[in-house]
Amino acid sequence: MIDHALTTSRRAFVAGLAATTASFAAPAVSFAAAKRRTAIAPINALLATFADELLVMSPETATGLGLDSGKHAGLRAMLDDAGMAGREKAAAQFASMRARLDKLDDAKLTPRQQLQGDTVDYALKRAEDGARFPYGGGASDGFGGGATPYVLTQQNGAITSIGEFLNSQHPVKTAADAEAYLARVAAFGRVLDQESAQIRDDAGKGVMPPAFVAKTALGQLQEFRGVAAKDQSMVASLVTRAKAAGLNGDWAARCTKAIESIVYPALDRQIAAFAESTKSAPDVAGVQRLPDGEAYYAYGLRLGTTTTTSADEIHKIGLAQNAEIKGKIDAILKSQGMTQGSVGERVVALNSDPRFLFPDNDEGRTQLIAYIKGKIAAQRALMPRISHMTMKAPVDVKRVPPDIQDGAALGYMNFASLDGARPAIYYVNLKTTKLWPKYQLSSLSAHEAIPGHAWQGAFLAEHSKEIPLISSMMGFNAFVEGWALYAEQLMDEFGLYKSDPFGRIGYLQAQQFRACRLVVDTGLHSKGWTREQSVAFLVSETGKGRDAMTSETDRYCVSPGQACGYKMGHNVIVGLRDKAKKAMGAKFDSAAFNDALVQTGGVPLSLVEGVVDRMIGRKV
Repeated sequence: MIDHALTTSRRAFVAGLAATTASFAAPAVSFAAAKRRTAIAPINALLATFADELLVMSPETATGLGLDSGKHAGLRAMLDDAGMAGREKAAAQFASMRARLDKLDDAKLTPRQQLQGDTVDYALKRAEDGARFPYGGGASDGFGGGATPYVLTQQNGAITSIGEFLNSQHPVKTAADAEAYLARVAAFGRVLDQESAQIRDDAGKGVMPPAFVAKTALGQLQEFRGVAAKDQSMVASLVTRAKAAGLNGDWAARCTKAIESIVYPALDRQIAAFAESTKSAPDVAGVQRLPDGEAYYAYGLRLGTTTTTSADEIHKIGLAQNAEIKGKIDAILKSQGMTQGSVGERVVALNSDPRFLFPDNDEGRTQLIAYIKGKIAAQRALMPRISHMTMKAPVDVKRVPPDIQDGAALGYMNFASLDGARPAIYYVNLKTTKLWPKYQLSSLSAHEAIPGHAWQGAFLAEHSKEIPLISSMMGFNAFVEGWALYAEQLMDEFGLYKSDPFGRIGYLQAQQFRACRLVVDTGLHSKGWTREQSVAFLVSETGKGRDAMTSETDRYCVSPGQACGYKMGHNVIVGLRDKAKKAMGAKFDSAAFNDALVQTGGVPLSLVEGVVDRMIGRKV
């Protein structure tokens, strides 16, 4: 997942380094085709202007993409604006962009440009939708991101994002880089105060996370504050990398002082503001309790799935597909002599089977990461059969930093930088190795790495000269996660589990789990489900551990609609492949179909069918 997606900064209006618009195919119709427009600028130049404006508004995105150099070098010393003024500025910016885009003459666009225009236009309309809600991320969430109703949660906020961002994405190769790092540490305090102001403002509107989420988040703040400044990972990261680069300077003392004198006082203020604002937070899990909550969830589902499918329909799809996949798992379990108990109970037994467990210590964590790397190598060997493209798609595998693991997703990916300086980073949560039994790791790695997120993201990084920059500044959850779930299926179809029945159970369990997400996300936010009801359903149906499913449920509570994108996106992709197979017959080329999807860079599901139709039209 791109945790979610979307790991660099939940506060950034560019909600992740996913992908969108460039394509070698086109939709069936151009954007706003019924409306004639007067051409005032070529779309390529306009989209380049948009990208430049977005970089200036989001310095963290500039660094994440490796574009904080040249005329944007000053951005390397800055963090995003997390205040209300920044939110208003983003809304105005998106409105301006949409007005300028609307002046283009669609009749003068090439098919590729039409898809680019459609995609950006779609994102700008969703930004307008988000601006109507006076809480959460507003227009910033809508622009290619996902609904984040709460400023601070177990997975959102400066405390969980800035340290990891500085360590994994901010370069320290020159003295100027190190000075920019210190400037960002100082700016950390400003961001905390901006968040605190919105926390108080939202609380006045009755908007705060559920009590169980607030408790976890407050504990994370207090735990962070309890670490001596000199022992913060931000200090160690700067010192270690400055030394490696041969940079002389009193980096440890200066960074420690900035934390002690700027960050910690702001953090103390945030702890007080958050504790006060959430002291009467309810245990109600769903966002329906928020002002205009029903509409907000419909908005979250639209962002998460890029469809207008209702919560009721999504709930029914999840129940039906869960039952179907569970039947396949049952058959394999029986073939392995496991016949007693429900499917969930039998899968739970696998989670404690010594055959599938790594030692729950640092040595075991090292073994687990080495095992993942071996799986990625095996999956990479299948790529010539899956894709006609030759891409390097480098991937680094890392443990989720221990200081954020309590609230972090169980696994996620950061895309590679566009300048090639940083590979994709595949993070796995190893708070305990029991979170990841061995039989589940092949499917996880197909999703996060090859041919999933890392492969899809590599197209953007390795073709950056051909693709509009704005393509790397938006992310459409249902496409990105749908592709990654489809990538898991490809591994099964191309024989990865031919002699590994338990690995195939892991794959099917992952598919079933995504079907169950459709049920619990809509249950929590549309049907009044409790946290415990969600956890119990997930554990009994999927056989995953209670701790892991509690963490997952808490994630769904604060990212309404996001979890529905995986299976909804997968369903559309598989359905369109079936359509192409039927239409093309013997001319159907599986690898060409896969490439056509990846080469879109990622688009709303509403545009994917046009891409496939155009591919069919060229071949039949």
